[in-house]
Amino acid sequence: MNESLNQLTAAIKAGKRKIARSATAEALEAGLSPQSVLDALTEGMNDVGKRFKANEIFVPEVLVAARAMQKSMDLLEPILIASGIEPKFSIVIGTVEGDLHDIGKNLVTMMLKGANFKVIDLGVNVTAETFANAVNEHNPNVVGLSALLTTTMPAMESIVSELNKLNAPFKIMVGGAPITQEFAEQIGADGYSPDAASAVELAQKLCA
Repeated sequence: MNESLNQLTAAIKAGKRKIARSATAEALEAGLSPQSVLDALTEGMNDVGKRFKANEIFVPEVLVAARAMQKSMDLLEPILIASGIEPKFSIVIGTVEGDLHDIGKNLVTMMLKGANFKVIDLGVNVTAETFANAVNEHNPNVVGLSALLTTTMPAMESIVSELNKLNAPFKIMVGGAPITQEFAEQIGADGYSPDAASAVELAQKLCA
């Protein structure tokens, strides 16, 4: 692999924003393909996800890595679009109605972007209607619902129920502190993830 690409992957793993940005600029200026730069980014974020899942690093380190990735993506994204290289899969994601917590959702969002998903982030306190409108507008492969409060679990259930009425070929994944595999199955979701790294793997699996 080209030295600047090696440097980029290492910078993402270490969460070094300035180096990530400069390595991206060097690779592009050297005429390397946007896809190869994206692959180097993805390799770095995949490593971060694996270490996070193995409890070798924790949320702060993942956030730092994700911010480094974003610095690189700021340079890379316009070139990817101009080259006609777009994410293969897309996801609509949001925290359900009645819940204003977004740290977990934001972490999942950043890691999904690092895995080359197009992410439509609806924010927090998202109603069933807003989710449905986003599905109709963006035609995503996956819809992700997040909840941190036990009091908003019924809202998640009603949103999943409404989404399942839509005649569209997407999968629903759920997560958050009070959510379990059993609850996900009970409300008719297609998958449950206990953490951000697993959420990326689950999204990829649901798109396969």
